[in-house]
Parts: sequence; C-alpha cells; structure tokens
Amino acid sequence: MLKTLLFLVASSGIVYISRASLRSPRSHGFYRFFAWEAILALILLNAEYWLWNPFSLHQVISWIFLIASAFLVVHAVHLLRMIGKPTAERSDDEAAIGFEKTSQLVTVGAYKYIRHPMYSSLLFLTWGVLFKDLSWLAGIFALAATVFLVATAKAEEAENVHFFGTAYQTYIQQTKMFIPFIF
Repeated sequence: MLKTLLFLVASSGIVYISRASLRSPRSHGFYRFFAWEAILALILLNAEYWLWNPFSLHQVISWIFLIASAFLVVHAVHLLRMIGKPTAERSDDEAAIGFEKTSQLVTVGAYKYIRHPMYSSLLFLTWGVLFKDLSWLAGIFALAATVFLVATAKAEEAENVHFFGTAYQTYIQQTKMFIPFIF
C-alpha cells in the first residue's frame, strides 16, 4: 500500500514536469516520461533490498552503476549550464526542461565521447537498481526503461539535428550514444 501511494505521489510530480511533453508525442520528453515511470517502479520494487547483503557481487555491481550514474548526471548538468548556455529564447521545443534548452553544442567532458550523458546516467541508475535484487519483474521494468531511454535519445537527436544542423550530424558520427567506444 505504501509503495503504491509513493508511486502515485511521485508519478504526479513526473506528470507535472512532463505535462508539455505528454501533449507532444514526437518530443524526447514524451518517451522520457515513460522511462522515468519505469525507473520509479523499479526503485520502489527493489527499495527493500537497497542495503541487503552489501558485499555480495550483485550489490557491488549495483553500487558501481549507481556511483557512475551520480557522477554523470552532475557532470552533464554542469557542462550544459556552463558551456551549453541554456536560453529561454530557444523555443524549438516547448517541452524541454530549462537546462536542456542549450544554445551551444556541448562536445567536451563526457560529451566528447557520448552524446547523452544524462540518459547514460539514467541507464546506469536503472541497471544499478536492477542489480539490488534481480527478478523477472525488475528485469521487465529495467528493459522498459532502457527501451524508452533509447527512444528518448533518438527523438532528442532529431530535435538537435533540427536546431544545430550539420554540426550535430558531424557530432553523431564522432561519438557513441550512451557508452564510450561501445554504444
């Protein structure tokens, strides 16, 4: 009952943040909403196992993913704010959250190797939470979140090509989507 209540309350916040995106099924935020919901469900499903058997292999793997996730999100937001120079004048995507409305293409730091460090962070969060307690249901939520994050990134890339043009197309050819040198 408590987990259901927490899911409903947190989902209300996610719906509020995503309200513009939910009216625009072609925007990256539309798919991101479903990724966030799957991640939320996964977190609530595995919450009771967070500190269970802390030195087991699956917990160590989990913490590696979670630490990578935390590093990437902080690093990416910092770079977007400092180098990306978000601007309210960027009106090509009304569903974008403030720091996403960059006016400059960011190609340094993690962005030198991967195009979507923030979505990589969410992927690492997803898989880190999954490894807290591996189960079929948790695996389904993790797979759903992964699929929606890939769809989110693909939609955002189309938006970025529209805004940044050939510079972004060149950037796509020079980087991987989520994991340096791999994917």
